[in-house]
This record gives sequence, structure tokens and C-alpha cells, in this order.
Amino acid sequence: MRRIIVPALLLALAVVWPARANAQTANSQVQGFGGFTFGSSSFLGTNTSSTFGGAVAVGLTPNLQAIGEAGRLSNIEPSLLASLSDLTPVDLRVSAWYGEGGVRFIASPHSAVRPYGEATAGFARLDTSINGLGGKTGEYVDIGLRLLKRTEPMLGVGGGVMLQGGPVVVDVGYRYKKIMAGSSIVSALALGNNSFETSQVRVGFGVRF
Repeated sequence: MRRIIVPALLLALAVVWPARANAQTANSQVQGFGGFTFGSSSFLGTNTSSTFGGAVAVGLTPNLQAIGEAGRLSNIEPSLLASLSDLTPVDLRVSAWYGEGGVRFIASPHSAVRPYGEATAGFARLDTSINGLGGKTGEYVDIGLRLLKRTEPMLGVGGGVMLQGGPVVVDVGYRYKKIMAGSSIVSALALGNNSFETSQVRVGFGVRF
């Protein structure tokens, strides 16, 4: 996970720090967030799971921030695959740690309520687990699953609103994440698609400086 998170944060800082020195009216912040994710609906239901992480934003101008984020998506498997898994004693999960950087446009710099939109890019470390298989079968499956521990490119967009009061920030937002499936094995877990797609609904609490 460290190999993913550290480069993303260093890239964001390397790009924005020189401009930050000249942006006297800009603002920066750090925050932690939590919420839930959901995939596309299938005829059997919608797959939901938890998400959490942390983010840093460095002000470039009063309306533009460079952002770096790291977090965990607890389960990103397609809704259809999750629904089919619920009908069996086998529990399949595809999770991911990720790190990314990007830019955020944020409106109303002098207002307590600030809508925003953002775009990001980074990498995700996929991890697949299967529970419910005992004995030698489970051991063989665990060996095979090591082939699925892969790092893949990730893209994201999102938006929301920030509520500011003094140094405290409350961030209520939505994010769409797309993780590329770069191999045939990983693509099979995505049901033949070339990516895993998930949506985040989350709330963050942070401090401005």
C-alpha cells in the first residue's frame, strides 16, 4: 500500500508547492473521510460496502486546489457477481487500497457553503479473497488468488459541497472511481469488462490552514 500512497502524495506536493508560495489568498486543508460504495445495480440487487481514507488539498488560487488522496474500497466486485455469491456458501470479495492526485475547482471562496468538482488519477492495489472453502481446496485457492494481487491505474471524478466554519471543514460528496482491469484474469473478475467501476458517497471532516 505504501508504494501506491506515497508517490501519489509526493506528486501532488511537487506540482503545487511552488505555486502555493505565490498564492497568498489560497487555502489548504487536511481531512479524513468515511462512507459507503455501491456498484451498478443488477436484477438481483446492488452491492454496497464501506470506504475510508484521508486527503490533503493545497491551494493554488482561491478557486483551485491540487489534491492528494489515499483510501480503501472494501469491496468493488460487480453487483451481479456479489449477488450470485450471496446465493452460495462462498464469500468472494475484491477490495483495493488506492492513492491518487488531481485538481479541484471550488466556488465561493468567502462563503461558508462551497460547492466543488474534481478530477483525479492514480493507482489501486487489488486484493481478492474467498471465504467458505475449507481444507486443501481453500489452500489451493489462496495460492491462485496471489496472481490477482495487482496494481492497476485508476481514474476518478466527483463533486460535493464543503461547509466551513473557522478552521473546521465538513465535506459531503460523491466520487466515481474506475479501476482498469489490465489482465485477462482480473478482467474475468470484472465479468469481462475492462474495468471495475464504483461510486462513493462519503462525509469528511478536516481542518483548514
